[in-house]
Amino acid sequence: PLLYFGAGLPIVMGVSFTFVSVFCYIGATGGYESVLGAALIGGVVLGVLGLFAKYWMRLIAPVVAACVVSAIGFSLLPVGANAFGGGAGADDFGSWENWLVGGVTLVICLVLSAFGKGFLKTTSVLIGLVVGYILAACLGMVDFSSMFSESIVGLPSVCKFGFRFDASAIISVLTSGESGNAYNIATPGASAGSTNMVSASENIGNCMAVANSAFDRDATDKEMRGELSCTGFVSALGAVFGCIPITAYAQNVGLVAMTKIVNRITVAVCAAILILCGFSPLLGNLLASVPQPVLGGCTIMMFGMIIVSGIEMMSKAGFTERNKTIIAMSLSVGIGFTQVSRIFDSFPDILKNIFADNCVAIVFVLAVVLNLVLPKEKNSEEFLNG
Repeated sequence: PLLYFGAGLPIVMGVSFTFVSVFCYIGATGGYESVLGAALIGGVVLGVLGLFAKYWMRLIAPVVAACVVSAIGFSLLPVGANAFGGGAGADDFGSWENWLVGGVTLVICLVLSAFGKGFLKTTSVLIGLVVGYILAACLGMVDFSSMFSESIVGLPSVCKFGFRFDASAIISVLTSGESGNAYNIATPGASAGSTNMVSASENIGNCMAVANSAFDRDATDKEMRGELSCTGFVSALGAVFGCIPITAYAQNVGLVAMTKIVNRITVAVCAAILILCGFSPLLGNLLASVPQPVLGGCTIMMFGMIIVSGIEMMSKAGFTERNKTIIAMSLSVGIGFTQVSRIFDSFPDILKNIFADNCVAIVFVLAVVLNLVLPKEKNSEEFLNG
């Protein structure tokens, strides 16, 4: 059948930060209705692109996928570190309370994961989160008042903000995003970032990593097609309810690698809980009240596990001289150059906005290009026969 909806893998979807900066620019001039119009069209395009994934997925060789997964893990490490310290921009960033809560949470997750058995091992992250939350509450780091500021049940609004289909906004989402100046916004140093391109590459990497971690195999064409089409069309549907596009959350790759929990009933129950949170501001506020150091303590090891998953995929692809060149070049340029983003200042805005702050995009593009242009290595029999 033409339409495959969903990958059938234990993947959690959520709002993608990839689109936030470009939508800030769009919303400042065109209003939120322009944001939703661009999100709707962009989601449909990504969904259609996913339906025909089998025709272009051959460009993504195992070594390319391994590089993308590793890049995702490396890109998330600063996220975990910032959360561990209390959240980027927090007044008490790096305080001893944050270190204590984050450290206790991390140690509990590590100890139970390494030495626990059965239930304790599989729920190590959850137990660490609960203990860290209780400790944070005892230290006065949890704001309980916000939990009861809204009603227990809340229904989403359909087309509350309306839609405006602005050509420049849609092109920004479909391609690379425009610079702030394209929307007459004077925001020094800001960049819109890449959008559909990066979202697609992240989803591909996450899908492959989950299949590798959970089932010790590569993701199938059907799973990749279902993953991308689901992401696109659900993002379009989300725009109807006032939500910006979604993507596969890489954190789940680390969680699957740590716990090996892939039972579909378990994943379905978790999905049901997330749906309930969407209909209950009370439950949503409860989850939002988890302090940043607790999240940092839980996730920092998960992000490391994503890197390990990428290394395992590299091992399966084989450490040939050709593959080592692809891995070394894509990761060193992708991760290294984005640490000094001013290196892209002389580039046209359309390229700077894609690559300056997103190592996943650089690694993805560079790995694909190198895989296409580098000569294939001969096997021993071909070498002997000339």
